[in-house]
Amino acid sequence: MAKSKAKKIFVLDTSVILYSHDAINSFEDNDVAIPITVLEELDNFKKGNDTKNFQAREFIRIMDTLSDKGTLTKWQKIGGDLKGKFKVVMETKSSNGNVDAEKVYGVNKADHKILNVAISLQHEFPKRSVIMVTKDINLRLKAKALNIIAEDFQTGKILNVDTLYTGKARVDNVDSSVIDLIYQNGYCERQDLDFEDIKPHQYFILKSSKSSVLGYYNPTLDRIERIDKQPIHRIMPRNAEQVFALHALLNPEVKLVSLQGIAGTGKTLLALAAALEQRRDFKQVFLSRPIVPLSNKDIGFLPGDAKEKITPYMEPLYDNLKFIRNQYSERDKEYQNIKAALENEKIVISPLAYIRGRSISNVFFIVDEAQNLTPHEVKTVITRAGEGTKIVFTGDIYQIDTPYLDSQSNGLSYLIDKIQGHPLYSHVQLEKGERSDLANLANEML
Repeated sequence: MAKSKAKKIFVLDTSVILYSHDAINSFEDNDVAIPITVLEELDNFKKGNDTKNFQAREFIRIMDTLSDKGTLTKWQKIGGDLKGKFKVVMETKSSNGNVDAEKVYGVNKADHKILNVAISLQHEFPKRSVIMVTKDINLRLKAKALNIIAEDFQTGKILNVDTLYTGKARVDNVDSSVIDLIYQNGYCERQDLDFEDIKPHQYFILKSSKSSVLGYYNPTLDRIERIDKQPIHRIMPRNAEQVFALHALLNPEVKLVSLQGIAGTGKTLLALAAALEQRRDFKQVFLSRPIVPLSNKDIGFLPGDAKEKITPYMEPLYDNLKFIRNQYSERDKEYQNIKAALENEKIVISPLAYIRGRSISNVFFIVDEAQNLTPHEVKTVITRAGEGTKIVFTGDIYQIDTPYLDSQSNGLSYLIDKIQGHPLYSHVQLEKGERSDLANLANEML
């Protein structure tokens, strides 16, 4: 009879818990070790309204539920027969002549105590693989330097962002008669074009030897419809992707939009212009972005009251709003309408953390810098949507400001990968910077 394969032991770092409170259930039938230091760190995160505070509280509740029938220092079942066991490891000092991470790195840090837990488990279970799991790249490097296997937390991670859905396709060598038909009727039937794989609300640049046209797949009518360049609030789209983005933002059939692209591609400006164009169709326009403090310091250290603390983080949203308003003179009615909308809170600019627990109905909701959200945070935002709400996520998956996310594990990448093809969803990847020639130079050459 063949021997059963030894189960692995995964040692979880605090960063994994703050990324996903349900992480303990992600390791199949393998065992999970929680260093006591992790519980101590979570105690510091349990108070507050940010998602990390929510994650800490939820994980603590899970641990409390799992420990109802025993102590945490002995291996306890995580779930049914298909799940492994878990326990809290109390020992954070090296013993039995093992390498001591605190002595090696010379600093009394929580990370080094967690490393010592992995080292002690290696000594206790020499025939089993002990694996450190952390979102902290530097901690993974430190672990590997001590001969500890270390991995990123893979749940919710996209394998290849280079093949991520772009929402658009260029089709060359289209029969000129089909393009003529689209210009004549405003559309063509799906079968007029030889498309094998087409998704709802997908966009196309159709080119023949003589002409070209911008098209959009309407899933309700099952046809390719022509779309034209149209200005809104005196802002004219400057390339095909911006035309596609505005169409998605203005399409009442689409309730969820994501715009991905480098700085200067117009993501936030187009989203805000589209929101203002439709503000009479919604009770409120809500602009938000996650607050990512510099150097990972809490914003509490900044001077001023709560509003003064968050204003610097919201300033880019105000800048876009001012740009749109300044397309008009101060005497124009539209200039005054935008100003009044801000004063009457028809337009609200606020940190994303402030929406927790709210049900957002009949709102045009823009979430800027969505690449700094975890998959769980993106899900939380969408689950807040009530009737009549449209949500727009904008961001650049290659410009991550938080230490425990990357292009593969952030919420925007996760959203694009998981929701593509749904009839309520539309996505456009913008590629060409339109801010200025100088900004384009920096993106291309630096």
